[in-house]
Amino acid sequence: MLRPKDHHTSTMKELDANRLKDKEHRSRLSLFLTKSGSHENVSRNKKTPAEAPKNISVETALRWSQSFEELLSCSDGVETFSQFLRTEFSEENIEFWLACEDYKTVDSDTKRLSRAKQIYTIFIQSEAPKEVNIDHATRTAIQSAMAQPTQHCFQAAQRTVFSLMKKDCYPRFLTSALYLRLSHKSAPGGAVMLRRRSRSCVFADRAEAEAASVW
Repeated sequence: MLRPKDHHTSTMKELDANRLKDKEHRSRLSLFLTKSGSHENVSRNKKTPAEAPKNISVETALRWSQSFEELLSCSDGVETFSQFLRTEFSEENIEFWLACEDYKTVDSDTKRLSRAKQIYTIFIQSEAPKEVNIDHATRTAIQSAMAQPTQHCFQAAQRTVFSLMKKDCYPRFLTSALYLRLSHKSAPGGAVMLRRRSRSCVFADRAEAEAASVW
C-alpha cells in the first residue's frame, strides 16, 4: 500500500502531467480555435502582409521546397504557410488539417464526441464560419457520423483538403514574396534558389517561367 506521502506525490505528478497535456492541446488548437472570426477581421479588398516566424535559417526554408510533406513536418513551416494562406483568405484549409491531426490523437469517446462536433461546426456544416471545400457526399457522410464519431470520420475530408493545399496553394507559396524573403537571404541575386524552386513550382506567367529558366 502507498503511504500518505507517496500517495500525495503520485497525485501531484498525475496533476502535473494532466496540466502539461492540456497546455499542449491548447497550443495545438490555437491556430484555428482562437481565429474563428479572422475572415471578418480582415478586409477583402486588402490582403494582410504576411510575416514569417523569426530566426528561420535559409537551410530550413530551402528544405520546405523539397516537398509539401517536408513543409508540414516543421512547426515553423506550418506557421509560415498559415501566414501565407491568410493573405489568400484560405487559412481554413491548414487549420482544418491541423484540427484533424489533433482529433486523431483523442482516445476518449466523450472527448471525441465533443471535439468532432466542434470541428463539424467550425469547418464542415453548411455556411460554417470556416467552411472547407469538400464534395457533398463527404460532407453528408460526416454529418451522419456525428451521432457516434469514429477516429477516422474526417479522414476523407482531410485528404481532400491536403490535396488541395499541395496542388494549388503550395506551388504559389514557393513563389510568394514571403517564401522568397526567407530562401534568398544568402543567395546573391537569388539565382541559385530560383533554379531549385523552378523544378517544383507551376508558374502562372509564361514570361516569368522563361526568365527563371535562364538561371
